[in-house]
Amino acid sequence: MSAYDGTDPSRPIYLAINGTIFDVSAGRRTYGPGGSYHVFAGRDATRAFVTGCFIEDRTDDLRGAELTFLPVEDDELEELSSAEKKIRAERGRREAKQKVIEEVKKWESFYGNSKKYFKVGMVLNSGKHTGPEPRLCEQAEKARPRRSRMNKYTKSKEERASDAAGKPV
Repeated sequence: MSAYDGTDPSRPIYLAINGTIFDVSAGRRTYGPGGSYHVFAGRDATRAFVTGCFIEDRTDDLRGAELTFLPVEDDELEELSSAEKKIRAERGRREAKQKVIEEVKKWESFYGNSKKYFKVGMVLNSGKHTGPEPRLCEQAEKARPRRSRMNKYTKSKEERASDAAGKPV
């Protein structure tokens, strides 16, 4: 697929999302050399579409990509039992994996429903990975939600009123 990265003007420009190859030649200014999305041309960069790490994550390997949406546990004041923390962590990972799926579907839909771009094929052996799981790039790691911030904004009205009044709920 790398032969279709726009460097040869006689060839179409392809990019793939989740193993589906799209012809994006109609967007040559965007996907061709010098274009803002040229980094995706000629490859399946599904992970980059999820994490926002355009250079580091130009792969279809989604292992660990859910960390992008998984909160960093930085709220040390929170009093939860180890069982409650485990349950919250499992639920959080499930929700984060679902967000990865939704993000991939969003981009598949964007290209699949476009009037400018069209499907031309499938990547062989897509999604088959061995070796170590990719790590989040620095940008994605820094952008992860923080539990302490989430807790501030997810308290119920009753909890906020109780906090203000100094009374337990």
